[in-house]
Amino acid sequence: MREIKAIIQPFMLEKVLHALAALDDLPGVTVSQVVGWGKSRAGDARERVEEAGHAFGKKTKLEIVVPDPLAAVVVQTLIQSARTGRPGDGKVFEYEVARAVKIRTGEEGEDAI
Repeated sequence: MREIKAIIQPFMLEKVLHALAALDDLPGVTVSQVVGWGKSRAGDARERVEEAGHAFGKKTKLEIVVPDPLAAVVVQTLIQSARTGRPGDGKVFEYEVARAVKIRTGEEGEDAI
């Protein structure tokens, strides 16, 4: 199993979710609203938040756990649907998932996702 984490521009969320929803076997997605900075220290952020004397850009984080064969398709879908071509488009990270357990049933592995 693979976990894919994407940090994207908030205004791209609807487009990204539509693209992900078109993938037949996608088990699900978790969406969080977050703040952070990258190389520019949020200097070019479309929406900025000031906290503790620091500027942060508003971002949206998506977290998705998928079977190994689906990972490349999900990553490519995220890249294509979140890209504007401007600084701050975001990043996609992919990780190996060691274990997944469904709390309600105790199912493990791919059965848990």
